Amino acid sequence: MRTSHRKGGGAGQPQGAAFPPACRVCRASRTAPFWSGSDGRYWRCPECLATFLDEAQLPTREVELERYRLHQNDPADPGYRAFLNRLARPLLERLPPRQTGLDYGCGPGPALAEMLRAAGHDVHLYDPFFHPDAAALERTYDFVTCSEVVEHFHQPHDEFARIRRLLRLGGRLAVMTCFQTDDARFPDWHYRRDPTHVTFYREATFRHLAARFGWSCEFPVKDVALLQQGP
Repeated sequence: MRTSHRKGGGAGQPQGAAFPPACRVCRASRTAPFWSGSDGRYWRCPECLATFLDEAQLPTREVELERYRLHQNDPADPGYRAFLNRLARPLLERLPPRQTGLDYGCGPGPALAEMLRAAGHDVHLYDPFFHPDAAALERTYDFVTCSEVVEHFHQPHDEFARIRRLLRLGGRLAVMTCFQTDDARFPDWHYRRDPTHVTFYREATFRHLAARFGWSCEFPVKDVALLQQGP
């Protein structure tokens, strides 16, 4: 989902960039080469510890859409719903009744939105490919969900800044993504090998973003971050 558009683990360094780019996650002015292979050059931010693909190698919209159409995310699939429940359950435990939310990057089968609606919440949809409803971005919400979405962000800082504007005071952002924890495994990591996965986060990354945007931050289960908008 795209809405805007250490030298790691004994691996090689990125080649081809004249100067290290600024971090696309936290806007730190300098990053460091992390890893380079035949399918990509990656950079690491020393401040937020995000890892991201070189901007010149980001996939086109056509490549993204072709890949997304291959996803088998059936809202009626019990296994898929169990997977989404890792995000839904801790979020629902923290939400008051009858809240209004946005499933940001919902995809073609918004199963998470259906689960949250079944729990009594009003959930709107936005996805640049499958639900490009600009009006959904002109409201504010009690919560925003990003399930398997933030790894697709080409300009993560801009996306998180937009989400901050979408959240009401006290509003919650619920994120699920596979955290990058093992540098040595990065070259063969299945999550990296999806060509639409271009930004990778650690717990430290979300803590850094929380401090930057004035959010609190907790990690109730593996690969889930819950952030809350402060005053």
